[in-house]
Amino acid sequence: MSAPRVRAPRVAELVASRLRDDILSGRLKEGDVLPAQETLFAEFGVSPPALREAIHILESDGLITVRRGNVGGAVVNQPSSERTAHMISMVLQTRSASPADVSEALLHMEPVCAGLCAAREDRLTEVVPFLEAELATQTAQFDDVAKYVPNARRFHETLVARCGNESMILLIGSLEVIWSAHESAVWRSEDDAALATTRRAALRDHQRLVDAIRDGNQGRAVKLATDHLAAARRNTLGLDRTIEARLIPQA
Repeated sequence: MSAPRVRAPRVAELVASRLRDDILSGRLKEGDVLPAQETLFAEFGVSPPALREAIHILESDGLITVRRGNVGGAVVNQPSSERTAHMISMVLQTRSASPADVSEALLHMEPVCAGLCAAREDRLTEVVPFLEAELATQTAQFDDVAKYVPNARRFHETLVARCGNESMILLIGSLEVIWSAHESAVWRSEDDAALATTRRAALRDHQRLVDAIRDGNQGRAVKLATDHLAAARRNTLGLDRTIEARLIPQA
């Protein structure tokens, strides 16, 4: 039996690949505008239809945004947790996944990040000060109920972002974005005293977690993070509805 024929890439695909490499390598940065079409024609020696197709490929990849009008141009979009989260959320929505599914994933995965933070030899300079800054904000704004949830989420996002493993940061960070978007109703209908108790307990958990990371105690950091996330999950509403991709920011 003859070997299957391998299709040669089209010119547009080759151009798109070159520009994609420039974006992913950082030679073209977030917010940069691709050179004018005349410049790209000269650089790649391709026809206008081939270049337009290459631009369309990059736009479909989400790596550029094409602006029309007098201030038009193709603006570079570096991949980010937010954009990755939007794509993941669309897949989750097609599978009728719920926020409970995302919460359970974080319950198992985020404590790993806490352990990695505690294991970092440079944790006293690259982890602890950033978590302490979030704790200071939470403490200063403790009585502002409206700010509690976003402040708490930033603490968790910082914990993930400082774990030192880029794959974990991207994947778990994307789940954090999805979870945050669906966490608009956080507490059950309770009186103000009960809500204050819940907030105080969460702040105490965060402080203990930072202490364990500072001490380099991986096991304690993992356990504290697991217990805290389990408690937070019990206090969150709307876990049974389907993920809605439209709620996820794409910036």
